[in-house]
Amino acid sequence: MSPVVIAFVVLLVLLFLKAPVFISMLAGVASYMLINPDINSQIIAQKFISGCESISLMAIPFFVCAGIFMNYSGITRRIMNFCEVLTGRLPGGLAQVNILLSTFMGGLSGSSLADAAMQSKMLVPEMEKKGFSKPFSSVVTAFSSLITPLIPPGLAMIVYGTIANISIGQLFVSGLGIGILLCVALMLLTAVISRKRGYGQLREDRVTAKEFWQALRGAALPLCLPIIIIGSIRIGICTATEAGAMAVVYSLALGVYYREITWKDIVAGLKETAISTAGIMLIVGAASCFSWIMTKEQLPQLVATVMIDLIKNKYIFLLLTNILLLIAGMFLEGNAIMLMLVPLMTPIAAAYGIHEINFAMMFIFNIAIGSITPPMGTCMFVTCGITKCSTKDFIKESLPFFGIMLLLLMLISYVPIVSTGLVELIY
Repeated sequence: MSPVVIAFVVLLVLLFLKAPVFISMLAGVASYMLINPDINSQIIAQKFISGCESISLMAIPFFVCAGIFMNYSGITRRIMNFCEVLTGRLPGGLAQVNILLSTFMGGLSGSSLADAAMQSKMLVPEMEKKGFSKPFSSVVTAFSSLITPLIPPGLAMIVYGTIANISIGQLFVSGLGIGILLCVALMLLTAVISRKRGYGQLREDRVTAKEFWQALRGAALPLCLPIIIIGSIRIGICTATEAGAMAVVYSLALGVYYREITWKDIVAGLKETAISTAGIMLIVGAASCFSWIMTKEQLPQLVATVMIDLIKNKYIFLLLTNILLLIAGMFLEGNAIMLMLVPLMTPIAAAYGIHEINFAMMFIFNIAIGSITPPMGTCMFVTCGITKCSTKDFIKESLPFFGIMLLLLMLISYVPIVSTGLVELIY
């Protein structure tokens, strides 16, 4: 058996046994080194360190830190009040608030798990008091959290852009358009289901101009953050990494302005940032070692040659790629999928003439679906763990939502303008 195949087997076995991603990857690298004792072990250490030295990756701790400080600054409450004003008269009012809040908070937290956990604690109990069933409340919360990695500054886009060496700024712009599209689709589906089940509105009377402006005034400054990030990158004021630093300063300034953040909160936020960033960078460093093995064995070139010889039609390639990613998402964590498959798949997509932004957003959207798909969907388990909803009830309730996600996936895959139109307009 080939050494690289053995390394993959070790990696997959450990992932299925729920070992940490970076340990699984390093174990695969170690098995490869044992079979090839002539390779200098210092190379692995060098690749691990060099993989973490990318300037683009510095954006991760900044955006993580900004999101944490936003949570400490009372931003969530102000944005939720604004969402209630906007969606109060729609069918399933509080469920609509849930979806819209995820869209707005996506530009602040950058993490679907953080969003799912926050809204499971904050909104699901209130939804149940309003007459929503526990499974429906849990499903809306979990699926709305999938908007988060698509709205700038989604961490998945930063990691993908770093691996594939494409513009993170363009990924942010594309993700904004797709995130809004997903928000609208989920709100329409929720309205249809709510009408059938009689889930009521939050309010019957119209929103007055005074109420609207009061709610907007409280949420306006936090909602400017995604605009500041994309705008500063687009006009060339700063890079994605520098925009992350600006986001930290901006979030701290908001905390001081609202008088809701303390020195204790700042220290706690910095600790959370360090822990979150360390976990991500361990995965990136281990993946760099594994990518070096694949490059040394010329695996990307081999896979690309075989696929191009066997598949002459790019649409069939896109279909098979979607199937592969959906199956992988059922068993593997999103970052692991990206770090293993992006170096393999992007050269093949380029060979078929597929736009790099189109392929990137299709890839990231697949990973978002994977985080909610049994048997190992992390967002599903986080949500159900907090709301105490049974997995069986969750899956049964989620079928229409999976349907809308697959429909959007096909739209992103086969209609490139959905993912590239906004990028071409702005850039």
